[in-house]
Amino acid sequence: MLEHYGTALALGIVGFLLMYAAFIIQKLVGPKNSTDVKLDTYECGEEPEGETWIQFNVRFYVIALIFIIFDIEVVFLFPWAVVFKDLGFLTFIEVFVFISILVVGLAYVWKKGDLQWVKMKLKYGTGRYSASNLLEKENLKEAA
Repeated sequence: MLEHYGTALALGIVGFLLMYAAFIIQKLVGPKNSTDVKLDTYECGEEPEGETWIQFNVRFYVIALIFIIFDIEVVFLFPWAVVFKDLGFLTFIEVFVFISILVVGLAYVWKKGDLQWVKMKLKYGTGRYSASNLLEKENLKEAA
């Protein structure tokens, strides 16, 4: 059994050596003229505007996280679809329950308004982040 540890260690060492070899070859062969244009932030061919450290709207991250969560959950359906005929009707019921939970989660997110992109009509946005909703929350906190 110890020979397997030796093999894993040897493969790890070879992997690190190949990684460092690539860095050394790039350093030796790569161009060495770094100009201000090459060191500038790359914006998909567009000229950068303002500072590179800007604050993104939090809605971008919320929608991205929701997409990732549902995307990963749907990946679990592919192996089930491949072996569906072999597993029987009970597995169909289990996947139906799984999809139902996903639909309930999607309905919850949709109802809260997290799938609506903020259009800056008001100072604080729209939906549950609107100025009227924020004032209601502040009034409730003050009353308590």
